[in-house]
Amino acid sequence: MKREFNTSGPNIPNEHYTIQRQNIINKGLKLVNKKRYFTIWAPRQTGKSTYFRQLAKELEQKNYKVAHINFENYKNASLDSFLYSLSVELKKYWEIDFSKEKEIAKIFQLISEMKNQKCVLIIDEVEGINEEYFGDFLHSIRNAYHSREYHCLKSVILVGVSNIVGVVSDNASPFNITDNLNVPYFTDNEVFELLGQHESETNQLFEKKVKEKIIQITANQPGLVNGFAKVLVDNNPDKKILDYDDYLKVEKWYLNEAIDKNFANILNKAKQERSFVETLLFTENKIPFKIDIESIKLLHTNGLIKKDKDDYVTFWVPFYKKRLYNAFYPYTNGEKTDILRSFAVREFFDKNNKFKLDIFISGYKKYVKRRGFNVFRQKDEANNYKSIKESALIYSFETYIQAFLQVVDGKSYREADTGLGKSDLIININSEEYLIETKIYYYESQFLKGKKQLAYYCKSLGLDKGVYIVFYPNNQNYPEIFIENKELIENIEITTYLIEYDESKW
Repeated sequence: MKREFNTSGPNIPNEHYTIQRQNIINKGLKLVNKKRYFTIWAPRQTGKSTYFRQLAKELEQKNYKVAHINFENYKNASLDSFLYSLSVELKKYWEIDFSKEKEIAKIFQLISEMKNQKCVLIIDEVEGINEEYFGDFLHSIRNAYHSREYHCLKSVILVGVSNIVGVVSDNASPFNITDNLNVPYFTDNEVFELLGQHESETNQLFEKKVKEKIIQITANQPGLVNGFAKVLVDNNPDKKILDYDDYLKVEKWYLNEAIDKNFANILNKAKQERSFVETLLFTENKIPFKIDIESIKLLHTNGLIKKDKDDYVTFWVPFYKKRLYNAFYPYTNGEKTDILRSFAVREFFDKNNKFKLDIFISGYKKYVKRRGFNVFRQKDEANNYKSIKESALIYSFETYIQAFLQVVDGKSYREADTGLGKSDLIININSEEYLIETKIYYYESQFLKGKKQLAYYCKSLGLDKGVYIVFYPNNQNYPEIFIENKELIENIEITTYLIEYDESKW
């Protein structure tokens, strides 16, 4: 039977390309062997279910009886329904019948009287248990923990998509924060291994750049890695080598058409914390990663943000960052139509049909003076702004250039950069490509560093020119070096344009 990339539910190794994550499995084995009751939490699509199935298989080989039960949809379930499901699953895995019992405590009391077996209980989607009896369930587990040396229930593993340690912890709880088992995203090598399984089994190859782009845009999130790979393969069943053009088509589909349930959850959480998310999208503010801040906790536990190497907040998955940029974009303000009417295309090209960038930027500056930026800020039902003002600067330029590309049949795509505070856009006009970075001016060293970064990005992408668009408020003094110019940095032509805005009108 031909295997495939899995995008839904836990992997079945005979049917799906599967990575055996032995290092993490060994950590779980060690905790169980030490009779620890512990938690596993991570955002969706990290491979938790696949992991604990692999762990269960190895535990069974060591004579443990492992019951793994999913309680995802029990928020409103009655106690009778919960006990029925619990007893059915325990009978299936442990071959013990608790179906006559009507109390959670009674089931665990009977378990604590069993001496001659080694049992493990894995509860997946533990947050889904009805709060009316969730406390009783945890209390019964606690009681079992204290006498685990003498009865069969050697380990309980609670699995969830949010950090449940804070929910289940108190002075008597067995679920110590140090015993939370982290299931990280794939490593680069694991992604190469996963894609390599397909290559060796089908002789269909992924171009090296395609593998690197999948790693970059997904940040190695297992669900997205499998998703990108599956769509690439499904779209090109007879192609021997999947190349960069094939990848770009898949990325475009994922960004603009794919209905992704996990991103739907991300978007919902991002809307709850819109100002915070837009600060990450459009500014270079460094926000310390502090898990006790509610916004950070919410967005982190749902897989949107993480801690970077310097202990600041950063986006976790570039794919989510790109989709959020699009989701917050103010498509309905009608500005694009107004912009389209203002273009005289012949003015933007010389007699050799070469794009006149200076003329284009000059036109944008005139547009800004005429229209300002507030039209690009979205309002709520009470007519209050719900988007931050910095977003309006970036979206203004984005709208203007996309209108222009429509007129001249140009193309654009956004780079999958994980950094904060910039919008990297590659445009293609008459087969000539430019990398454009938009930035808001904060201080001199940030301005100069941005130029060098842009040159580095251009070089890494094989481009010889970059465009540096910098917005700045008009009510301050600036250093002499803050000017519009064209310069060579690392043999890359960097052209800087300064766009003034009036803070007093906001």
